[in-house]
Order: sequence, then C-alpha cells, then structure tokens
Amino acid sequence: MLKDWINTSGYTNAIIYTFRCVLGFLIGYFLYKKYLHPELFWTLLSIILVISPEEKDSKRLSVERFKSNLIGSVVGLICYLIHPPNAFMTAMGIIVTVIFCHIFKILNMARVAVVALIIILSWHETNTLEYAPVLRFLTVGLGCLLGLAIVVSTSWIIKKLKILHD
Repeated sequence: MLKDWINTSGYTNAIIYTFRCVLGFLIGYFLYKKYLHPELFWTLLSIILVISPEEKDSKRLSVERFKSNLIGSVVGLICYLIHPPNAFMTAMGIIVTVIFCHIFKILNMARVAVVALIIILSWHETNTLEYAPVLRFLTVGLGCLLGLAIVVSTSWIIKKLKILHD
C-alpha cells in the first residue's frame, strides 16, 4: 500500500517538502527558544531557504542553495570587514555575489545568495552589537548546514522506504 502511494501520489513531493520544512522549522525554533538569542532567527530562515521542494533533484538543489548561501554569507562578512554596512556596500556586495554565483555556475541560486548577503549586512539602529554581522554569518551557516542535513537524511530515509516496499 505504501509502495503504491509513494509511486502514484501526485502529492508526494508536497508532503515530503512540507515534512522537511516543518522539521527544519522545529529544529530552528528549538534553537531560537532554547538559547534566546535574536540572531538565531537567521538560522531558522536559512534552514528553510536551503530545503528544496523538488524531490527529484532535491539533494543537488539543496547543495546548490547551500553553496549560494555560503557565497552570500562570505561576501557579506567580507563587505562588513571592509566597511560598516550601508546601502553602497550592500549594492557592491550584491554585484560581487552575483559574479561569484556565475563563476561557480549556480546563477539560478543567486537570489538565495543575495538574501544571505542582505541578512549579513542588514543593519538596525537598535542593534548595539558591533559584531552582529559576524553572528549572522555564523547563524546563517548553521542554518544552511542543518537544512542540508535535513534534506540528505530524509532522502536517505525515503530511499530506504522505497527499497523496503519494492
């Protein structure tokens, strides 16, 4: 019965994606609530950004999203170290991020990279932490790793379920 449902259900990809997103949210939310640090919100967001709804290529797409998040985060951190965040530095970071996505042949994921860059370089008048961009870099990286781990581990479980019922 499970075999027929897995093979014929048009809803399978949506169910798998929903499960991964809920699992990712719960992990990110747990970390956010347990450690009560506002920068952990970016971990939660990054987990969801990495998870791919396309089951057929989910591992490849999640790896590409991981790479693009990493590119955007690293460029954002470098921009921050060069000059305090402002509109000009963010615009320059966007240009560099898109160039690197092109170089690494993941231009289709450039929007994810740009979001990561903006997360790192977002500045808030109420944020008194001078090292907030560094914390954002670390929390975005953690979220990317967790999102990728969720996709890889659930893909393994789904593959095993399919083998058991074939």
